[in-house]
Amino acid sequence: MAIKIFVDQGHNPVNPNAGAEGQGYREQDLVYEIGVRLANLLRANPNFEVRLSRNYPSEQLGTSVGTSLAARVDAANNWGADYFISLHANASTITSASGCEGYVYAANGQAFYFSENICKYLALQTGLQNRGVFERPSLYVLRKTKMPATLIELGFITNPHDASLMANQPDLFARGVYNGILAYFGML
Repeated sequence: MAIKIFVDQGHNPVNPNAGAEGQGYREQDLVYEIGVRLANLLRANPNFEVRLSRNYPSEQLGTSVGTSLAARVDAANNWGADYFISLHANASTITSASGCEGYVYAANGQAFYFSENICKYLALQTGLQNRGVFERPSLYVLRKTKMPATLIELGFITNPHDASLMANQPDLFARGVYNGILAYFGML
């Protein structure tokens, strides 16, 4: 039986719930493209089934931040996903801040190790620093999902190098996340 992975490309194309901006890029556009490429990798592997939160670039989820987040979680829960990954681009007033990091509801259990593998292989694939995995129980998508869930900050949109890499080499990020998934399941 295939492992069901729900890939949430964080944020909406426009408000409500639009993402961060930096270096001339928009978070919601970068993570949309990386998510599509990750889904293609997963679909090519018979061990996985995948669904995306946003199936086309202009797809708008919900009419407020709350309903946007609920739409993502409800889609994963109703589908019966085995794992949930929410893709994001970090932002900081410190433009030298760089690297990937993961967030989970609690620092024990499947989600933590799932996120650790993703961050490890994301850093190996992109050359960006692995900043680690952290508890963030306040995040809606981690608190309300019924399956192990992680929110992955792929890189910093406010860092020129990170942003350019996400925009111009989205396959590196998709492959890094994919390899982390494979490693978690002992398939790499």
